[in-house]
Amino acid sequence: MKTVLLAMCLPTFASLPMTQARRQPIIDVHLHAYPSFPPPANPIWNAVPKTLSLSPAASPVDHLRATLQEMDRYNIVLGVVSGPDEAVLRTWHSAAPGRFIGGCWLQVGATPKPSVGDLRRAVQDGICKVLGELNLAYEGVSPDDSRLEPYYDLAEELGIPVGLHSSLGPPGTPYFHAPRFRVSLGDPKLLEPVLLRHPRLKFYLMHAGHPYLEATKAIMAVYPQVYADVGVISWVLPRKEFYRYLEALIDAGFGERLMFGSDQVFWPRAIGLAVETLEAAPFLNEQQRRDIFYNNAARFFGLTEHAIAKHHAK
Repeated sequence: MKTVLLAMCLPTFASLPMTQARRQPIIDVHLHAYPSFPPPANPIWNAVPKTLSLSPAASPVDHLRATLQEMDRYNIVLGVVSGPDEAVLRTWHSAAPGRFIGGCWLQVGATPKPSVGDLRRAVQDGICKVLGELNLAYEGVSPDDSRLEPYYDLAEELGIPVGLHSSLGPPGTPYFHAPRFRVSLGDPKLLEPVLLRHPRLKFYLMHAGHPYLEATKAIMAVYPQVYADVGVISWVLPRKEFYRYLEALIDAGFGERLMFGSDQVFWPRAIGLAVETLEAAPFLNEQQRRDIFYNNAARFFGLTEHAIAKHHAK
C-alpha cells in the first residue's frame, strides 16, 4: 500500500527535463532510498549537514523528488539505488522507469534478511540487480562470514555484482549508531577469501576503501573483477585529502575501474557536491573524468550499446 501511495504522488518524475545540456551523461552507482523520514535524531549525522550546510529531506516523497531533481540538474541518466526492503525499491522504479538499478540490502543477524529465495525472486522480477550496499562493518560482520556464502553463491549464479561498504563510519558510530561497528571491518583485504572462492563474482568497493589505500590498491591489482566507487568521501572529506586519495588510485593505474557514486544518504544536494568535486579535480584529464563519470560503470554493469547510445542522445 505504501508503495502504491508514493507512486501515485509522483506521476511525472520520469519526464523531468535535463537542465544541464553542457554535461555529458553520468551514472551514479551509489544512491539510497528509505521508507521513512525524517532521519533519526543521531549525533553521528551532526557533522554532515553542519559542515556542508545541507538540509535532509523531510519525507520519502521529498527525498525521491529532490534526488531526481539533482539527477536531472547534473545529467545523471542512471542511478544504482539501494534500499532496506523491496517495497521502497519498487516505489523508485515506478516513479521513474528506466532511471534506476535496484540494490538489495542484506541484514545478516542470526537469520539473514531477505532470504535467499526472496532475493532470487527480486532479481528475477527486475527489482534487484545488485547485492548491496552490504553495510557489514556496521553489523560487526566480516565479508568472509559463512552466513553470506549462500548470497554470494546466488549473486555469482545470477551474474549480479556486489557493492560492499569498505571504509570508515561517521564519528561516534559505535557509541551512538551501531555498537558492533569496528574500523577494522572496513579493510578491503578482508574480501580476499571471498574473491578466491568466487572468481566470477564482481565487487565494487564503496567509498574506494578509504583510508585503506594500500589494501585497496593490492586488492584491485590482483583481482581485476573488483572496481571502486568514490562514494561519500568525495563530499565529506576535505578536498585535499580526497584528491590525494583519488590521485593515488589513478597513479596506480586504476582509472578504468573507478566509478562515480554520490552516496547522497538523507541529503540529495550532496549529489551536486560530489559531481562538482570531481569536475574540479585538477589532476584528471577529460578521458579520466568521462571514465569515472560514465564509461567504467557502463562496462561494470554491462549496459548494452543501445542503452549507452540512448543516454548520450539526451
